This record gives sequence, C-alpha cells and structure tokens, in this order.
Amino acid sequence: MARESKLKSPDIDNLFKAIRLLETEEECYRFFEDICTVKELQVIAQRFQVAKMLAEKKTYNEIESATGASTATISRVNRSLAYGEGGYDVVLKRWDK
Repeated sequence: MARESKLKSPDIDNLFKAIRLLETEEECYRFFEDICTVKELQVIAQRFQVAKMLAEKKTYNEIESATGASTATISRVNRSLAYGEGGYDVVLKRWDK
C-alpha cells in the first residue's frame, strides 16, 4: 500500500513532474539555478553528501571535516536515514549502478 506524503499537494506534484522532465546534468543546473538560491542548492548537496558518507559508515568527525556540515545537520540526516521515508535509501541503492 502506497503511503501518503505529508507534503503532497498539486504544486509539489507539478514541481516533481518538472524535475522528472530534465534530461541532462546541464538542464538540471539551469533549472535549479533558476528555481533555488545558491545557498539552498549548497545545503541540499551537503545533506546528500552527508547521507552518502553515513551510508559508508563514516564517523561524524570524518563527515564534519570533509563536508563542513554541523553535527546537528549530520544528526538530522542520520535520523532521516534511520526513521525517514526511505528517500535517501532509494537513491543510495541506485547510486553506484
């Protein structure tokens, strides 16, 4: 049974549909540079890097040193990996394929 997202709305559905239309890395850069601030993109990219490193069993100190992420951010991502909706897991399992 599919679960219903807490974020579900027509606007977010449209955003995700738009993202799925992007075909190249260049298109992704152009779209996200238009829709997000540089800082927003950096924060999202940092969280993903933290998730990858946590999945690789890196320590908080190693992650903090490599990414500059605060321990609060690392902890938040770790909670999402352990108790979240499984979104990181989907991507991380496909990452090296």
